[in-house]
Amino acid sequence: MPTEPLDSREFRRILGHYPTGVCAITAMHGGAPKGLIVGSFTSVSLDPPLVAFLPDRRSKSWPEIEAAGHFCVNVLSDQQQDICGALASKAEDKFAALPYRLSSAGHPIFEGAVAWIECRLYAVHEAGDHYIAIGEVIDLDVGAPHPPLLFLQGKYGSFLPAAEL
Repeated sequence: MPTEPLDSREFRRILGHYPTGVCAITAMHGGAPKGLIVGSFTSVSLDPPLVAFLPDRRSKSWPEIEAAGHFCVNVLSDQQQDICGALASKAEDKFAALPYRLSSAGHPIFEGAVAWIECRLYAVHEAGDHYIAIGEVIDLDVGAPHPPLLFLQGKYGSFLPAAEL
């Protein structure tokens, strides 16, 4: 049993060997689109249909998405790395050059996303330096038939299926 506290850089390096999908969480708040990037999206429950993601407590976008009470998960394709850069930027209008449409509930869905999942905020729990945000799914669909964008060992990439046997 280790007695020394874990080094956060080493923790991140080791866990970086596990690939994660990349999603953009979007919402409309105050009449403007808001968004953030997560690599921590997962299904939670089938009945009721729940999903979750983990926004950083330091995020400036998360409080606005939380205040909206609804959000849309955009599963990004391997052709959408530019969305990650735009949403992570300090630009005044992060959505200015990003092609999107509004869902029936009025939240941004990025053109070319692999899939989108629209949710009502169900619960938020504190978890260290992140929150666990749980959404109840109210609508969803498959978008573009592209491979998903993945993040592994500090780099973006895509999935190559194993050769058929």
